[in-house]
Amino acid sequence: MSAHEPDSYGYDSYGPATPGDLPAPAPRRSPLVVRAIRALSGAVAAGVVMLLLVVIVSGYIGGGKGVPGPGTVSVTAHVAAAVVVIAAQRIADRREGVVAVTSSVAVFAAAALLLFTQWWD
Repeated sequence: MSAHEPDSYGYDSYGPATPGDLPAPAPRRSPLVVRAIRALSGAVAAGVVMLLLVVIVSGYIGGGKGVPGPGTVSVTAHVAAAVVVIAAQRIADRREGVVAVTSSVAVFAAAALLLFTQWWD
């Protein structure tokens, strides 16, 4: 096989490049500040989900032992906050720039509202 003949796969190493032959460009990374805010909001979102689990388990255990638990309002508030932070964090993780930062701020705001209304009342 000479240098200018295609190989068994039909690839001509000396022929002109076609769009399929070129590697895809590397995806552009977000700036460090955006990545840091996104990571911190992810940790906060995980904390809100953990608080939800704590409230559900304490309500279950308290109800079984006849001890007053967190109550329906508190459980509902934690479920709502967990849904909001998970949705906002998914958006933050999948988008770039201002949208990612805004979604991360929404995670912080929902977590702060939950803490101030249900834990530091």
